[in-house]
Amino acid sequence: MVDTQFSDRRLAALYDLFCPWDERGDVTFYLPLVMSARSVLDVGCGTGALLRRAREDGHGGRLCGLDPGVGMLEVARECPDVEWVLGDLASAPGWSRAFDLVVMTGHAFQGLLGDDELRDALAAIATALTDDGRFVFETRNPLVREWEDWDVRYSGEVVDPTGAVVRCVCEVETPVRGDLVSATHTYTGAGWERPLLSRSTLRFLGPDALAGFLGEAGLVVAERFGDWDGGPLTDTSPEIITVARHPRGERDGRAALAVTVMDAPPSPSP
Repeated sequence: MVDTQFSDRRLAALYDLFCPWDERGDVTFYLPLVMSARSVLDVGCGTGALLRRAREDGHGGRLCGLDPGVGMLEVARECPDVEWVLGDLASAPGWSRAFDLVVMTGHAFQGLLGDDELRDALAAIATALTDDGRFVFETRNPLVREWEDWDVRYSGEVVDPTGAVVRCVCEVETPVRGDLVSATHTYTGAGWERPLLSRSTLRFLGPDALAGFLGEAGLVVAERFGDWDGGPLTDTSPEIITVARHPRGERDGRAALAVTVMDAPPSPSP
């Protein structure tokens, strides 16, 4: 099931207001990678902000966004010169060696909840990559237990294009057991007939588990980072940023990624 905040057009249109571009460290990391790749697949592309910016900045190659959220894709399709596909990796076209870069941003990877779902998704990504292509994604570091302050971090209000105030209240379901964390987001707006409720569940996997699933798909971890500035992964790092590739392309890819990350602008301060 797709979360209501992604399937409902009204809530999807608010996503970039609640998560503005200039407050997201991840986009400053991913954008140079996208700009340096000839063909890019953004899995879980949401409103398409990353690919839209890449096109605006002059990317002339193939840009394809995939997302199962109808509302999100309706927003994304306001940019007509990017290929937008409604669906997930299980229902998507059988891409074979079609993309130099596959990304999953915004912690979309954590929406793959079951082992079989995760294996199927990674197998599809491995097939979609060119021989020297890269799969780059991030997950939150479970050791940091970031969900403990989501009620503050992800609660707030924005002003929509009509001038109305919309408020979101986030509540994490406790106690948290295992590697799945669920939360509800309740949206209320002036003039709305009733609040809109969206429930999300995310999976928190550590680096060893991630490497194991990637290995089953025939991919290897070429590089890892712990933050958007390219710092090393430690137990206190907020992110597990993973660069994976086919083994045959591992050596050349490390050098290329190092150059790209070094060229990236620094992340904005929180």
